[in-house]
Amino acid sequence: MQLRYNYRLYPSAVQQVALARAFGCARVVFNDGLHARVQAHQAGLPYLTDAELSRLLTSAKHSPERAWLNEVSSVVLQQALADLNTAYRNHFASLTGERKGPKVAAPRFRSRRDHRQAIRFTANARFQLLPSGKLRLPKIGHVPVRWSRPLPNNPSSVTVIKDSAGRYFASFVVQAACSALAETEPVVGIDLGLNHFAVLSNGRKITAPQFLRRAEKNLKRRQRALSRKENGSKNRERARARVARAHVRVTDARRNFHHQLSTALIRENQAVAVEDLAVNGLARTRLAKSVHDAGWSTFVTMLDYKARMRGQRRRQAPVRPCLAMWRMQRMAGPRHQRGDQRRQSRRAGGDSLWSAGKTRACPGTARRSRNPPEVTPQ
Repeated sequence: MQLRYNYRLYPSAVQQVALARAFGCARVVFNDGLHARVQAHQAGLPYLTDAELSRLLTSAKHSPERAWLNEVSSVVLQQALADLNTAYRNHFASLTGERKGPKVAAPRFRSRRDHRQAIRFTANARFQLLPSGKLRLPKIGHVPVRWSRPLPNNPSSVTVIKDSAGRYFASFVVQAACSALAETEPVVGIDLGLNHFAVLSNGRKITAPQFLRRAEKNLKRRQRALSRKENGSKNRERARARVARAHVRVTDARRNFHHQLSTALIRENQAVAVEDLAVNGLARTRLAKSVHDAGWSTFVTMLDYKARMRGQRRRQAPVRPCLAMWRMQRMAGPRHQRGDQRRQSRRAGGDSLWSAGKTRACPGTARRSRNPPEVTPQ
């Protein structure tokens, strides 16, 4: 299976200028291709194919207006067009129903003010990992890399990323072999929550770290300082960078927690069962900040690919329609609607879950619970 390995880059000042030039050229090529397709659609012309966009790029590089595109690697420009083609294919597959999940919108124009800039080098670009530990990128130079762990195989491509905090990363795509772990007896079920991030079927409770809640005081102070700075000034840019660095520290801490916990669960158990939560629905309630702070979807995704990589099983168990789900649906609406629902529930008679102040046991449960887990229906 293909995996991504991310490493921190430390380019020099000259290399940062070259990377900024490459980011800008890739953005211009992407926007030009998108503009050409939008114009063709508005004029009623046939859809421009990938080959036609590639020919337009070649002619643009020979024109005086776009001659500066030759200052960067041609592979970077071709990969920008490949990203545009992939975005269109995902959009069309979403419209026809071939792509599962939420609908994918049409591609949008990129901006130099985007928080994330990225360019990709494939094997045709002849990027190279030098014996000195540096990464050789065409028309950029030898960039120092902080190797936190060795690569398991030769990479097929590398993506250079600049995040909102001004950090540079190299993301390598590597074909990794699936290595099965020794079989173990335990089979664990995971109940995700907010007070406790996870409650295991063996009784173990994992407290939610609440990284965002703990960093709120620092984030508020930095955000207030940013709001006082004049628009367009250097002080505002420095304040914006401080806010971005505070946010990425929260993100990195949460990701590290998810990685450590998912790896430990996969190593200690033969099979893992996780409840199938509708996170998008919970994110629209008053618990939205806590739900996003927990990061359930990222954690379940890590469990999934690590289980497949280790030859183990991960099952998503459907959530039972318990009282907590019903109550969360009621509490998600406006207050006057909740009052109407409560009055209708009382008129319905003894079948109401609120009647006589009692709760009914869910189908298949062995006991009643006045504090059921906070879950949501599918």
